[in-house]
Amino acid sequence: MSKNLSPDELKNISKILVIRLGPFGDVLLTTSYFEALKNHFPDAELHYLMKEPYHKAVLHHPFIDRLVTIPKSKGFAYYTQRIKTIRQVRAEKYDLIIDHQGKPSSQEITWLSGAPIRLGFSDTRFHQAYNVKASRGPVRYSASAKFDILKPLNIPEQPYTIFFHISQEAHEYIDNWLRKQNLSPEQVILVSPGSPVPGKKWKAENYARLCDLIVQKLGFRIVLLWAPGEKEDCLNIQKMMESPAVLAPPTSLEQAAAFLKRCRLLLCNDGGLNHLAVSTGTTTLAIFGNEDPQFWSPATVFEHHHHLHVPGDWRHDNSFGISPEMAFAEIERILSNKMKKDIFKNDKHEIYRKN
Repeated sequence: MSKNLSPDELKNISKILVIRLGPFGDVLLTTSYFEALKNHFPDAELHYLMKEPYHKAVLHHPFIDRLVTIPKSKGFAYYTQRIKTIRQVRAEKYDLIIDHQGKPSSQEITWLSGAPIRLGFSDTRFHQAYNVKASRGPVRYSASAKFDILKPLNIPEQPYTIFFHISQEAHEYIDNWLRKQNLSPEQVILVSPGSPVPGKKWKAENYARLCDLIVQKLGFRIVLLWAPGEKEDCLNIQKMMESPAVLAPPTSLEQAAAFLKRCRLLLCNDGGLNHLAVSTGTTTLAIFGNEDPQFWSPATVFEHHHHLHVPGDWRHDNSFGISPEMAFAEIERILSNKMKKDIFKNDKHEIYRKN
């Protein structure tokens, strides 16, 4: 059973815990509604629970009062840590817990929390952990769909931004590297061909051919960006290319975000980097395979994001039905429109300056 919340119950909420244990992308995207939550409960503390190292996605977030983290552990230490986390959550005496993970691990914490309001989705397997339940709305970009869980709190979906903190050190790291490579941000197309999920990786041959087209026909410089475990993908593409491409240096999540702010366009697979680019305002083109872009592409909400997707079963074909020529035509269109918008902005600023 799910109870309806009375005005008095809502008025008395002074400490809130949101649970999203991981991974990086979802930890970041769940924060889409944090500003709305804080505005609705302006005097309440907002805490956020996740596993380490996923907390790095939300450090210094302006709407999070406290990060509660679960250290990485295995075996017996995992169960010991689980008991410790439950005790820690109970001791905080939260008025409201929002479980956005919806898995047995988070539901156990929620159920044993002692919180008078335990909110989660009604379609999860062990929804009995919640005494207030939300229903999912229509399929749309994941960050927007996060708002569905707030319906029982009378908080509607509203415009949002994704915040990610970038330190001055991270900015300087990328600026120094670009300077040494004699590169300016206006020249750079950032290409990230890797993914921890093999089925999301567009064919290396396609990336190589597309990068050659970009260099040869548009004159941009290609920088191949990689995360841990993805360097080999970039080296492979670099070898396949006829034109020169630059291998990016090792980067942390912050440094990668700083890099995103210093490129003309990000070309990537469907994945976390595409979501991180929402926070940096970077123009992107993401290549989708079997995943539904309606749920995973920022292009459905933010105009500077774009994706290519051909419906079909691509489990055994990493071309995804998308040729390098198709992708190049889309990049030409995106950059042409971006140039027009930039000129329009500059013209408007010039008019304002003269007036």
